[in-house]
Amino acid sequence: MKESIKPSYTLHKNFRLPMGFPAEKWDSGLTYKAQARDTFIVTYPKCGTTWTQHIVWMLSHNGDPFPVGKNINLEVPHLEEVGSNFVKNLSEPRFIKTHLIYDLTPYNPDSKYIYVARNPFDCAVSFYYHTKGFIKHYDFAEGTFDDFFECFMNGEVDWGDYFDHLLSWVEHKNDQNVLFLTYESMKNNPKINIIAIAKFLGDNYVEKIENPQIIESILDHTSFTSMSKNQSRWSSQRPANMTPFIRQGKVGDWKSHFSVAQTQRLSQKLRMRIAGTEAENLWQIPE
Repeated sequence: MKESIKPSYTLHKNFRLPMGFPAEKWDSGLTYKAQARDTFIVTYPKCGTTWTQHIVWMLSHNGDPFPVGKNINLEVPHLEEVGSNFVKNLSEPRFIKTHLIYDLTPYNPDSKYIYVARNPFDCAVSFYYHTKGFIKHYDFAEGTFDDFFECFMNGEVDWGDYFDHLLSWVEHKNDQNVLFLTYESMKNNPKINIIAIAKFLGDNYVEKIENPQIIESILDHTSFTSMSKNQSRWSSQRPANMTPFIRQGKVGDWKSHFSVAQTQRLSQKLRMRIAGTEAENLWQIPE
């Protein structure tokens, strides 16, 4: 029987970080003091983060797409990766990406928090390809989905347990300064969700999307087809033989990866963890 392979991580204060991820920036990011005009884009990894980054960037730039030749993570930075000082030096209003659970995310009652949840089945598949493709961060090029699935089920991946993350934010989904979205709703009706984001951000953003050219530009340039082009805008380079960073962007792709037993195990865990919470109504759980 083939021995299972696990991704490699940097262990730091009980957190798994991608290798090469500066631990001092992680520590620094946790000390950031959230400001009134900050908007945090919060996700568990592979749940629509880059997509939401691009939507808010385009809203703040009158419908212009993010330019080729730049990287969005320098303008909508990842807090735990760049640290507090980098974020402080951005001009206001700031848009900040984070994968932190609620209790670790810098809080200000006047800051805004956009949380995007994705069903754990598609999240696990997307996270697998992400981990496999960033060889320098995980050394997992030979890893299989079966290998990664066990790590995902045990919460032994970067940013920890999927369910801990989801439930920490579900508790606050109705807070006035939280906009709670799902990846599936964004795929099903992107226009409604872009409008919801604009309304959440405030009146001047609502004015922008009342311009049909701006809303159509955002819909066009944040589509999967458009974002799958010129991917150096979204992430560092991946080896040519690996799947691209923006891979499929589908709902339900998990069905071509999960065995019957894996489906039953994750369904059972999902039912157990979300029982009695508002997460019960987010997705139909596979049998």
